Amino acid sequence: QLQLVESGGGLVQPGGSLRLSCTVSGFSLNYYTIGWFRQAPKKEREGLACISSRDGSTYYSDATKGRFTITRDNEENTVFLQMNSLEPEDTAVYYCAAEMLATTQAMCIPALSEDDINGMDSWGKGTLVTVSA
Repeated sequence: QLQLVESGGGLVQPGGSLRLSCTVSGFSLNYYTIGWFRQAPKKEREGLACISSRDGSTYYSDATKGRFTITRDNEENTVFLQMNSLEPEDTAVYYCAAEMLATTQAMCIPALSEDDINGMDSWGKGTLVTVSA
């Protein structure tokens, strides 16, 4: 059974950094593309960064503004999202998701519909990031 668990969220001051972790079980990162998404209150879920199962290539949405970095550790079955220069607008619940052999750009959709969300193979439950002074 595919399972993803996010961790690393919390309260951070503007300009600060956080590193989120997405630990996966029940499958190998070699076959699944992993993406980081977020959803703020009353907003659509948006794709941020995705990393390919095939070659480790990455794709970032404009929302990351060059501040976020996605990496993976296949031995630890974990995907990380390093977030720097955080802004209050980054406050949201952050999710990771897995989709078998997906291309990164196709997975990192700027605004996900319900069909897009349901189309992913698996989602984590999310971790809350709050950026506030």
